[in-house]
Amino acid sequence: MSLCLLLLFIVMAVLGIPLSISLGLSAAMTFWWFDLPLSMISQAMSTSINSFLLIAVPLFILAGQIMERGGLSERIFDAAEAVVGRFRGGLGHVNIASSFVFGGISGSSVADIASLGPISIRAMTSRGYPLPYSAALTLITATLATLVPPSILIIVAAASAGQSVGAALAGGLGPGLLLALTLALYNGFIAKRHGYGSVASFDYRHSLNSLARALPSIGAPVIILTGMFSGFVTPTEGAGLAVIYTLIVACLVHRELGWREILPLIIRAGHIAGSVLLILMVANVATYLFTIDLLPQKASGWLGNIADSPFAILLLMGVIFLIVGMLMDIVAAALMLIPVLMPAATNAGVDPLHFLIFMVASLAVGLASPPVGTCLFATAQVSRVPVERLVIAALPFYIVNLLVLVVLAALPQVILWPATWLTSY
Repeated sequence: MSLCLLLLFIVMAVLGIPLSISLGLSAAMTFWWFDLPLSMISQAMSTSINSFLLIAVPLFILAGQIMERGGLSERIFDAAEAVVGRFRGGLGHVNIASSFVFGGISGSSVADIASLGPISIRAMTSRGYPLPYSAALTLITATLATLVPPSILIIVAAASAGQSVGAALAGGLGPGLLLALTLALYNGFIAKRHGYGSVASFDYRHSLNSLARALPSIGAPVIILTGMFSGFVTPTEGAGLAVIYTLIVACLVHRELGWREILPLIIRAGHIAGSVLLILMVANVATYLFTIDLLPQKASGWLGNIADSPFAILLLMGVIFLIVGMLMDIVAAALMLIPVLMPAATNAGVDPLHFLIFMVASLAVGLASPPVGTCLFATAQVSRVPVERLVIAALPFYIVNLLVLVVLAALPQVILWPATWLTSY
């Protein structure tokens, strides 16, 4: 039954049918072929999105749209440059820091590239950084938004897996910081070795002006994340707070967003969120089929015969995550892999939260990888660097990502400690 569904899905996906439609049609055809009650399809789909938590998805997407149009991203970049831009390799560090902060509001890697990408690449190339290197660093730093709370993928994955969304978001903070610091170390080494960028004296007046100008923008992630992790607001309420705060800053403080532009932004955010939630709905139908076919138990037995330690199990699963993430949309990938592999991981002694965030970190690499990485093509379009050249320039960064994944597999504390400290997990 599961094999029939997967084969149909692969065939339709190869033919170019959108993933959500491919998965939905595959599930429906499998129901019909095995004479299962078709009423379960609509029931499974409606149940999957009957969640207060999932309202956070369109709201965080809308907040990212407002930031992109309202000038908040540009001010975040300027503030990061004022702090670390004067050092050798500083603009590379600015690229990393600004993506980290921006991800703390939008939760979207593609929004990061669309908003900060042109600013980062233009600034780095004007200071002597090669265009392919600037574009490759921008490509990889954008994946931070998939790890840093409030990551949209983490919200969807945690809701699907029945895990605490607040704990999952907090758990993504450790891997996000680890990846950002590792990228900063590599960028500093490369910049010093090749003489990228320049060293400038510290201008206190300019730095203070830049920070003051960006203070309302920087305050957004601080207020939102503090509210969520303190328990003062839920993730969904935090998403609503993000929309209200960014609207106030964009319209009344920076005055770069007109009231007439808000409705088109809402419609655009609805389109993006609709595609994400449609995948969630049809994936829940596939999950039902996997469950009655006992696929999780079969996968658990198969993995148990190959590896017997949590670390080895996660490394093996990491290979699966990387391959799947390179070949399909990562939201669809996560929703299909969770019901199959999460029981196998927990049976091997892996903490469910550790599995969930490790999976997200692995799939995030797929955003920047060929052949279907959405961030890869978005960066190529923004930077005007051919995809093939961009992939070659990004190879060292892929290696950095893989090293971080090995550390995450070996040290669950990187994920579990922030979740313990910041929430009641």
